[in-house]
Amino acid sequence: MTEFEAQVLADLSVLKNQMSTLLGDGNSGRIGAIERRVAQHEERFQNARGFAIALGALITFVQFLIDYLRRK
Repeated sequence: MTEFEAQVLADLSVLKNQMSTLLGDGNSGRIGAIERRVAQHEERFQNARGFAIALGALITFVQFLIDYLRRK
């Protein structure tokens, strides 16, 4: 085996280890962890958006109630 072949095999070994760290055994690698965190952030964003919509509706209702009571 030449020095070049040994270097290529060593580089392939490093690459294989890095890929297994990145991908893992399915969803246990770094990519799987990132996907889980993104899904969690999306869920929290949807919850915050729903809360903001509900709060806006409540504030609008209170404003209408205040205007109605002033006119009486």
